[in-house]
Amino acid sequence: MRITSITNWAYGITVILTALSGGAFMMSSRSALQERAAVEEHLTLDTLAEELALGAEFGSDEARLYVMRGDERYLKEFQAQENSERNVEATATRLAGKGLAPGEAEALKAVVRDADALDKIEQTAVEAFQRGDKIAAQEGLFGAEYERVQKALLQTVAHFRDLTGARTGAQLEAARDRSNWWSLVAKVMLAATGALFLAVLYFVLRRRVVKPLMQMTGIVSRLAKQDYTVEMPVERRADEIGEMNDAIGIFRTNLIERERLDAERRADQRTKDMILQMMHRVQACQNQGELAEVVVRFIPEIFPDFAGGLYILNDSKTALIRAGAWLEPQRSLAAFPASACWGLRRGRSHESGANGADVPCRHLDASGATALCMPLTAQGDMIGLLYQEECGEKALGFAGARLYLELIAENVGLAIANLQLREKLIELAVRDPLTGLFNRRFLDETLQLHRQDRSGEQLACLMVDIDHFKRFNDEFGHDAGDLVMQYVGQTLRETVGTAGSAYRFGGEEFTVLLPGLDEQEASELADALRQKIGGATLSHSGRVLGAVSTSIGVATAPLNGSIETLVTRADAALLQAKAAGRNRTVVASQIKSSALL
Repeated sequence: MRITSITNWAYGITVILTALSGGAFMMSSRSALQERAAVEEHLTLDTLAEELALGAEFGSDEARLYVMRGDERYLKEFQAQENSERNVEATATRLAGKGLAPGEAEALKAVVRDADALDKIEQTAVEAFQRGDKIAAQEGLFGAEYERVQKALLQTVAHFRDLTGARTGAQLEAARDRSNWWSLVAKVMLAATGALFLAVLYFVLRRRVVKPLMQMTGIVSRLAKQDYTVEMPVERRADEIGEMNDAIGIFRTNLIERERLDAERRADQRTKDMILQMMHRVQACQNQGELAEVVVRFIPEIFPDFAGGLYILNDSKTALIRAGAWLEPQRSLAAFPASACWGLRRGRSHESGANGADVPCRHLDASGATALCMPLTAQGDMIGLLYQEECGEKALGFAGARLYLELIAENVGLAIANLQLREKLIELAVRDPLTGLFNRRFLDETLQLHRQDRSGEQLACLMVDIDHFKRFNDEFGHDAGDLVMQYVGQTLRETVGTAGSAYRFGGEEFTVLLPGLDEQEASELADALRQKIGGATLSHSGRVLGAVSTSIGVATAPLNGSIETLVTRADAALLQAKAAGRNRTVVASQIKSSALL
């Protein structure tokens, strides 16, 4: 039952009980008035009878004294008493016709008759005394007849008092009983009203209101502190408290949902922030190795439930090679043909799983983990592959992360394309397109760096020239000359290796810089280079070109001269080698100083 209904019922019952209690009090008051009226009537009648008896007695005494002594004072007292008795008798006569019982009325009439008879005897005696008949007056007042009448009056008065006392006493007792009964009823009603009021206070306020409100206050306080683990009391109450409890339950559910949405929003924002940080660093990478390191570092933090790798297409666009991996992927090979991936074939994301929903890629094993291949493209060209696979027991698939993965793949693809284009531009800027060696501009930049180096490290320089190169162009054509140039350049790269760097100085001249080598070591390397170049016989278009010989000049710095004159000294040694008959090595420190100037 609703609290309002309980309150209304309690209010109605309280009003009824209060009205009944008021009625009972009114009846009790009425009974008390009746009791008071009975008491007043009893007193009035008893006083009347008493006055009649006393009046008769006092009149009799005054009359006797008058006839005995003859004093006018007693006569006046007697006459006054007679007037008083007449008033009392008149009152008694009126009372006899109003509200008295028949027996009481007859008794009252008898009292009046006896009083009148007594008054006549006294009056006759007084008159006889006034006539001078003192003897007759005394006999009248002291005779037997007077005594009889006086005694009869006293007896009738006593009888009247007995009758009125019995009746008024009965009325008084009945009125008192009714008053007591109605008073008891009123007290019972008041007690019931009080008990109902206390019951309503305890049941409604304490049990139905205060206690649930205290529970709800604690729940709301915990919810305000974002303690969503609080349990709602299970109370199926169809009242206002039940509605408030349901409202708080809905409020708690909404708070939990909002907290979940906030957590998702924070996680989503964190993902976006991490992707943004990753993109900033990807754009700042100077080569593909740095880019792979950035991808390997950030993707596991963004998607900790996915293992994977970054694959880049080779120059021939036929195979993919893994440039970096994270969280130890198990399904995909480290290198595989481009045709083995359905993502590269289709040019769009491809998901391979154990449920058989789509065709699995051939570069994956038969394990049950779901894998996602996302091709990296730039302006329609395939560049590589961003590979992801589920790891761990909490993986929920790629649905929620697919959009972000595609965003990462798009940006990484563009970054790789930019780096590849940059590397190509750098290659074009610093390498000779015919031989693949560094060009003259890069040689000058490298020498400038060595000039700024103050470590004092030895630097050797070889100036290499192809002997009689014009003969190859004139006899066999320029294509044959290019072939000779490419052969010499390839031999330079293979011979020098990691010991230094080779450059095309111009025409058929080449330069080799060898950091850390002294003059003797550089001379030995130059001899080995000459022998390797001259040890092969070249042919072009079915024609034998013959052996290729070279002349080499060697110079070092800073022991034998400054870096600023290093190339000049090596070139002078080269000229000395050519002047001495070609196909030989000359060290700059062995020629005269004048020749170097």
